[in-house]
Amino acid sequence: MKKVLVLVCSFLLVAAVAYAAGPRTYQVTGPVMDVKGDVIVVKKGSDNWEVAKSAATKVTGDVKVGSKVTIEYTMTATKIEAKADKKAGTKKK
Repeated sequence: MKKVLVLVCSFLLVAAVAYAAGPRTYQVTGPVMDVKGDVIVVKKGSDNWEVAKSAATKVTGDVKVGSKVTIEYTMTATKIEAKADKKAGTKKK
C-alpha cells in the first residue's frame, strides 16, 4: 500500500511541476513565403502564418524564402482587458 501511495504522490508531483513549467509550446511547419525584419511568413495549407521573432529566438540554418522550416512558438498575451459584468451591478427590486 505504501508503494502505491508513493507512486501516486510522485506522479502528482511530476504533473504539477510540468504544468507550472510555463506556457504550452506549439509548432508550425512549412515553406517560408517571406522574411521581413522580425517576421517570418510560413505557408501552412492554404493559410499564411506570420510569426514574430526576437533577438532571443534561436535560429538554426539559413532561413530564406522557399526553405522549409519548423517554428516552435508559445502564445503570449500582449494586452488583457477585463470588462465588468453588467448584470452583476444591477439588481431588480
